[in-house]
Amino acid sequence: MKKKSRLFALAEYLRGRRTGVTAEELAERFGVTVRTIYRDLDALRDAALPVRADRGRGGGYALDKSYTLPPVNFTAREAAVLLAAGRYMTELRILPFADTLSAALDKVRGALSTSAQRELADLVEKLQLVGVPAPRVEATVRRAVERAWFEGTPLALRYRRSDGVLTERTVRVTGLVMERSMTLVVCDDLGKGEPRQLRLDRIESATAAAET
Repeated sequence: MKKKSRLFALAEYLRGRRTGVTAEELAERFGVTVRTIYRDLDALRDAALPVRADRGRGGGYALDKSYTLPPVNFTAREAAVLLAAGRYMTELRILPFADTLSAALDKVRGALSTSAQRELADLVEKLQLVGVPAPRVEATVRRAVERAWFEGTPLALRYRRSDGVLTERTVRVTGLVMERSMTLVVCDDLGKGEPRQLRLDRIESATAAAET
């Protein structure tokens, strides 16, 4: 993730949490070093965001409580349903857009007042959605598929067929089919000029062609 995008995502992440988050937790969340997080927090302060550091139990970095977003018409009830559905889809791994979904849900949380967030936390804890877990997919594969899908770029990948043979191919993603137990990547095989449906969990590595 580029620094500009990370700074924006970091600000949204802090907006969605009225309690403190440690630098170590932020570093793990964004996949960077603690030193990088410190630099990012300084950059947010330079941009006039009221980032504060609280000490003691429950402390960490947070935005000042007086800092608010423009009003969004989410009730705590509506936000609870969105968050529960997002959590369900993320846990089942039925979609490749886990990082994007997580960032969107941070914005939903951040749009609520402190009292609404407390009500939201109570509601979400009482919502349980049960399904069949989907096979694990590497985060780098998810991100590459997402980029190829939204940006329309070719995708170079290594794919494990049902017979165990590992193949290399370049495809253009044209759609996604999300079943309860798997996700299918609908694509055109640019090498053979024919449509394919590839299981997302069998893609062992993938890179947007523009990066190669």
